[in-house]
Amino acid sequence: MSQDGWQSFLAADGVADWVILHGGPTAVFVVRSLTEAARLAAAVSEIPGLGPRTLLTLTSDRLTVKLTREMWGTERSHIDVARAISAAARDHDAVADASMAQEIQLAIAAQPEAVDLPFWCAVLGYAPLHEDNCIDPLGQGSTVWMQELDPSRPLRHAMHIDVSLPQGHIEKCLAEAVAAGGRIVDESEAPSSWILADRSGNKVCLAAWPDGARPAESTSP
Repeated sequence: MSQDGWQSFLAADGVADWVILHGGPTAVFVVRSLTEAARLAAAVSEIPGLGPRTLLTLTSDRLTVKLTREMWGTERSHIDVARAISAAARDHDAVADASMAQEIQLAIAAQPEAVDLPFWCAVLGYAPLHEDNCIDPLGQGSTVWMQELDPSRPLRHAMHIDVSLPQGHIEKCLAEAVAAGGRIVDESEAPSSWILADRSGNKVCLAAWPDGARPAESTSP
């Protein structure tokens, strides 16, 4: 897996509508109705170069397009596809809004010998993506990432939620979460990520990487 694809995408011209999340190149186009979203989706589906993991999600006010469902699957060819999709959106009077783009991931942490991706694929009806993660084939549920705990730590297992957001919008989400009663547990990897907790201690990681921020070495469960 190479970083060249998503780094080239971020550096390209003509892709201002798009962000790179953990799920790869993503764009959200605002429309006035579900009918307009369906029309735009039909136009997008005709664009050459869409891959087997392209995901179009329609709601009454937007069309979300994910080109790969994984950042490591981003290729230079996706740049031209993204430009063509943006052009189709303009033709349909749809407006891109990067602040609406996000990716939710369930991180299941365990000691290395206890990481059990097959179990989670079976119980959720998911499909393997790589040796450490899996995806909902329907495109409705969060991805699942199997995170290895440091063997020297006494903790045996844990779960937390990762929220992948564009770098330009993550601090707004952070401020709103703190204002809503959350607390920052770890900001040592900022501006790549912040770990927050609710009043009961349940943790969530707000991650701006890889959309312009440096990658975090690890994320605490």
